[in-house]
Amino acid sequence: QVQLVESGGGLVQAGGSLRLSCAASGRTFSSYAMGWFRQAPGKEREFLATISPNGGLQYYAGSVKGRFTISRDNAKNTVYLQMNSLKPEDTAVYYCAASAGPFRDLRQYNYWGQGTQVTVSS
Repeated sequence: QVQLVESGGGLVQAGGSLRLSCAASGRTFSSYAMGWFRQAPGKEREFLATISPNGGLQYYAGSVKGRFTISRDNAKNTVYLQMNSLKPEDTAVYYCAASAGPFRDLRQYNYWGQGTQVTVSS
């Protein structure tokens, strides 16, 4: 089992940057693909990015490709989401999750963090 804790959210102006972190417990972190998702008020949770267990593969949603970068440090049991050129429409609660593979479908993710709020002001 994996427990996930996100951090790094906050308030930022449009055009700014934030780096989210997701710390995982357990010795099996390196065997999981990791994903980042977000959910804005009144909207469904949406896929942002995923990374394979060894970090060799990354996939992005079109809405964030070129602005967001997912990475991981298996020695630190941590996955990151670097977010640049932030827009007000990026405002949401951001979640990390663990899965058996680098899937885009949130239903493939078995373990979820509690989320961290990101607010982008215009």
